Amino acid sequence: MKNKYIDLIEQTFEFPQEEFKVIDNELYFHDICLMDIIKQYGTPLKISYLPKISQQIQKAKRMFNVAMARVDYKGEYHYCYCTKSSHFSFVLTEALKNDIHIETSSAFDLYIVEELYNLGLIDKSRYIVCNGFKRPLYTQKISELINSGFVNTIPVIDNKNEIEAYDELIAKNRKVQLGIRIAAEEEPKFEFYTSRLGIRYNDIVPYYNEKIKNDPRFTIKMLHFFINTGIKDNAYYWNELSKCVNVYCELKKICPDLDSLNIGGGFPIKNSLGFEYDYEYMTEEIVAQIKTICNRNGVEEPNLFTEFGAFTVGESGAVLYSILGQKQQNDREHWNMIDSSFMTTLPDIWAASQRFILLAINNWDLEYQRVNLGGLTCDSQDYYNAEAHSNAIFLPKLVDGNTQYIGMFHTGAYQESLGGFGGIQHCLIPAPKLVIIDKNDEGEITTKLFAKEQSYKSMLKTLGF
Repeated sequence: MKNKYIDLIEQTFEFPQEEFKVIDNELYFHDICLMDIIKQYGTPLKISYLPKISQQIQKAKRMFNVAMARVDYKGEYHYCYCTKSSHFSFVLTEALKNDIHIETSSAFDLYIVEELYNLGLIDKSRYIVCNGFKRPLYTQKISELINSGFVNTIPVIDNKNEIEAYDELIAKNRKVQLGIRIAAEEEPKFEFYTSRLGIRYNDIVPYYNEKIKNDPRFTIKMLHFFINTGIKDNAYYWNELSKCVNVYCELKKICPDLDSLNIGGGFPIKNSLGFEYDYEYMTEEIVAQIKTICNRNGVEEPNLFTEFGAFTVGESGAVLYSILGQKQQNDREHWNMIDSSFMTTLPDIWAASQRFILLAINNWDLEYQRVNLGGLTCDSQDYYNAEAHSNAIFLPKLVDGNTQYIGMFHTGAYQESLGGFGGIQHCLIPAPKLVIIDKNDEGEITTKLFAKEQSYKSMLKTLGF
């Protein structure tokens, strides 16, 4: 009878997979023996595998360029990294190796842009796409960038009064390339009908005619839209894309400087060993539909911008835990308690019901059992039990004297910023170590401790003690 953990995984999924394999009953992630990492650094532990970031960027570039070639698309493709997914220096340094551009969300993002320039990682010709509803410091920093010669800084107008700040703050001899964000209609199941971000479809052309058309300082470079639910092969997404491209065509006919369409982000990342998504088909269909609508309207195809965040960095991350022990709370429920907290290390689990890939690190030759995973905080929502096995989790049975380690994978986007990295953690459970994994010029794996486990002294200082 096949009742070992490895039997369960191999019978349930296609396994091994591109990034996962098992050697001597231990899990390897991108050919890295995770037990070796644990022996060196301990748990709980967050890791970031940098080469995956470049792989994802090159994958998207390849898909869009192939799709454009197949339909004889005339525009260019520009890949922007959405910095809010992860602001860490090592993430941005890796991403910028791939000739990409940057999308920002707040004023503090632009201090990072200035630092990247000071470090020689970008030059002043890089596209800096500035999104969001902007407070005065944000418009001030955007204006400072443009005044200092960042010629491709594009403030994306999110509300009708935003342009007044640029009129006042940007030097009179500077030409300003603007974007306009379209307020997309939300999916029918949402509690509201239209996105709070951007300007309504019907207001865009009148706004251009009134505020921008006759001002020689300002030009519209880009039309921007984003679907919160991501890029999906459903009627809702294709309908919103079609409406957006038609607005682009309408505006292009009276605004010759408009030459770019920003379709935002939204490519999903692998959140299960059974994950399926046809990236190539979706890319080709997006490009083909944009070209078709433009041709129908007698308008030249726009340059395409994307702003991939989670897609860029998500699959590079993992969190490793130890199982401290098991509690049997009734006849059927076994609770494996981890040495950290899901609420603080992976807040999307409880805040957005996000699923991540969960696998045992060791003991793949042991018999498996159904369990729930519990975190260390006193909160009832600090648990995880939603993998692909009928809302249950299966892990190797615990054996005295043989610590069980587990990993949550593809956790590299948003979790540190949402969890308040380096700040106050729920129930004062310390933030774990963070280790960067890379390859040197010879292709050898290198590791570097980026941050130690959070200390009680740093927490007390933040709390004013």
